[in-house]
Amino acid sequence: MNSRSRWLMISVGLGILLNPLNSSMISVAIARLQHVYSIDFTAVSWIVFSFYIASAIAQPIMGKASDVFGRRKIFLAGLVVSLVSSILAPFSPNFGWLIVSRIVQSIGTSMLIAVGTAIVRIHITEKQADALAGLSIFLSGAAAIGPFAGGVLIQWWDWPAIFLVNIPFVVASFILAWKMIPNDGSVATVSRDMSFRKLLGVIDVPGILLFAVGLIAFLVGLLSAKSSGHFSMWNIIVVLTGLVALGIFIRHELKTVSPFIPLRTFAKYPGMTWVNIQYLLVNLLYYSLFFGIPSYLQMVRHVSEFQTGILMLTLGLSSIVASPIAGKWVGKSGPRPALIVSSLLMVVGAVWIVTWTQSSPVISVCLALAAFGFSNGLNAVSMQAALFKSSPKEIVGVASGLFNTSRYLGTILSSLLTGIIMGGAFNFTGFRLLGVFLTVIALVLVFISLRLRYSEQLDEPSTSN
Repeated sequence: MNSRSRWLMISVGLGILLNPLNSSMISVAIARLQHVYSIDFTAVSWIVFSFYIASAIAQPIMGKASDVFGRRKIFLAGLVVSLVSSILAPFSPNFGWLIVSRIVQSIGTSMLIAVGTAIVRIHITEKQADALAGLSIFLSGAAAIGPFAGGVLIQWWDWPAIFLVNIPFVVASFILAWKMIPNDGSVATVSRDMSFRKLLGVIDVPGILLFAVGLIAFLVGLLSAKSSGHFSMWNIIVVLTGLVALGIFIRHELKTVSPFIPLRTFAKYPGMTWVNIQYLLVNLLYYSLFFGIPSYLQMVRHVSEFQTGILMLTLGLSSIVASPIAGKWVGKSGPRPALIVSSLLMVVGAVWIVTWTQSSPVISVCLALAAFGFSNGLNAVSMQAALFKSSPKEIVGVASGLFNTSRYLGTILSSLLTGIIMGGAFNFTGFRLLGVFLTVIALVLVFISLRLRYSEQLDEPSTSN
């Protein structure tokens, strides 16, 4: 990788780390926000869910926007939106305004993470797997240190600091991106003389609205039921409304000339569909552990919050260590071998959890976390490479956005799975049952990894430089 490519990767990396950093830092601020705004846990939990839902919707939309208007423009605009939201959030007069700030922050960081990987796909053609490993380090590192950094910031400067800390990252990324990201010569940019009606057709506004309404209704209905502990008639109506809207969306996308999500292209390249299914299942498993193991340590083992944070660093640090290894491996052998080993590690880790008792040694917890962390590092690189192999370059923006939507859907489903298994309160029996479910998911991932083949899209020469 030459010097320019390296600086390009750093400029993108400093931007895309904002999404995982802000989605993980907030976890340690929940108790503080409850106190500041005098609200209950169910209400404050929407500070997390709103970010996930907005990210799941915004990322494919911003990917589509980048394919139409240009990836450099969308990336720089995302940095500006992230900056504005980070400055305004600490001055929120009430919790509702803070939720709005989080949604705006989610949209801004989604512009970065959806477009950033597409920029790497288009403009870094040599040692692309190494570039993906570099991006994975930014993503894994931000997610790993997020809870720890958030705890330190809140202890020393209170909760507004977890928003203000974004500013130096945004400024550094903007300066580097302005200099290093090339203009999009091959992107189908919108001409100035295009009519407003034709512009709406190119963007596919009806498709975007149907997708957003359907996904919001479906997820809000499920998450509201989780918060209340039961499915009311209102929850059922909202979920069904979401499913109907998504059904109409699918029909619309199959008929329109310029679809927001090119479903026929997904049918032509089934590898893209399977990669997204894999990524959803990986994140369902990973985030079930990310939130489940700390509860096990604190509520079953009575480990302090600080010690829990230190132990959980094992997960993130193992991911960081695995990322460059995965980059070299995927560069030589392709993504499939790394995906198989990653899935097997998840099986070992999940079975290991099932064997835990209420007095299992701490070293056993650390080894399981290391196995899952190493697996996550392999997945972060190999699944992104698999996506690049299975998707044509002309829709790389929306493909990257949908890929990250799969991540957030997996995250949301992990919360629902944990809530259904645990019921009203966390308990050790439920945790072991969760381990059984995760073992089944890991075995499904092994099966998919063994059966799946990828088309060779990754090594095609680029004409955009």
